[in-house]
Amino acid sequence: MLDCLEHTPGDGAIRSVIWLHGLGASGNDFAPLVPHIDLPQTRFVFPHAPARPVTVNGGHVMPAWYDIVSMERGPGREPEGDVREAAELVEALIARERERGVPSERIVLAGFSQGAAMALHVGLRHAEPLAGLMILSGYLVLDELLDAEVSPANQDTPMLFGHGSRDDVVPMAGGRHAYERAGAERRAEWNAYPMGHELCAEELRDITRWIHGVLG
Repeated sequence: MLDCLEHTPGDGAIRSVIWLHGLGASGNDFAPLVPHIDLPQTRFVFPHAPARPVTVNGGHVMPAWYDIVSMERGPGREPEGDVREAAELVEALIARERERGVPSERIVLAGFSQGAAMALHVGLRHAEPLAGLMILSGYLVLDELLDAEVSPANQDTPMLFGHGSRDDVVPMAGGRHAYERAGAERRAEWNAYPMGHELCAEELRDITRWIHGVLG
């Protein structure tokens, strides 16, 4: 099981948000947002990705859900084995929330950047319905396998996509492609913001509204 930073309310949790960080970051990144979202009886789980060498960063070892071999979209950009291993780790987090008494229909899977790519990958394939998928500055991994692997259980799961129009790390075209490929024909919302590879106050307001809508 991954090490995680957790915020559990004193009166117990009846719903959960599992939030995956981006490349080179940690579970601490988004924990400060919990008071702003202000959703009672909600456990927020911020896992720390394992450390691994990342090819596009010169092979330096850093927290990463998977290696990135190339910045070009297409097969081979990320090793399939890495993505599968990370997916198992995320699935284990979902299973633990269920063991704690939170049904899958009350679990939101969220992520930023590389974490958003994993949230989308796992959420679209999860065998039981989730409360929602939140994809912030993200993109699709293993795009070519999606049609064969998508789960009918999450066909109607609400999805929130947010991306910065000035993002020079994950260009907005990648996020828009993920939305059009995975969300446009589902209950998905797309929002663009005049920012880079980050979150802004307007996006935080949209996140809060959306999470309250799917879990509140």
